[in-house]
Amino acid sequence: MLAVSEFQKIGIGLMGFGLFFLLFGMLLYFDSVLLGFGNILFLAGLMFIIGLRRTAHFFFQRHKFRGSLFFLGGVSLVLCRWPITGILVEGYGFVLLFRSFFPMAVGFVLSAVNIPFLNAFFPSSSSMV
Repeated sequence: MLAVSEFQKIGIGLMGFGLFFLLFGMLLYFDSVLLGFGNILFLAGLMFIIGLRRTAHFFFQRHKFRGSLFFLGGVSLVLCRWPITGILVEGYGFVLLFRSFFPMAVGFVLSAVNIPFLNAFFPSSSSMV
């Protein structure tokens, strides 16, 4: 079993609250205060989970520089009270930062078809009969 430190537990809580405030800010017609608070909590939670040095290393790698620029620029636009433009820029930066992760996530979701409970929702075309 993987041991989770106290800082990582705090980070998980901060990221959860950050995602809640981001979702709640979008539901309330892009409220810039809630979106900004969600962004700050999300980034703080990320720093608590993986550490300050690894977070800086992740964002400032040479091949991820453009994605980091768009993501952090979107965060700053949200904090400057341009929420719709900021979220769009931030979303584009998120896609650029995590595009190498998307094939693995799609593979995981497609492997969920083999789980018996989810198999009822996703009928497979090939049968063993």
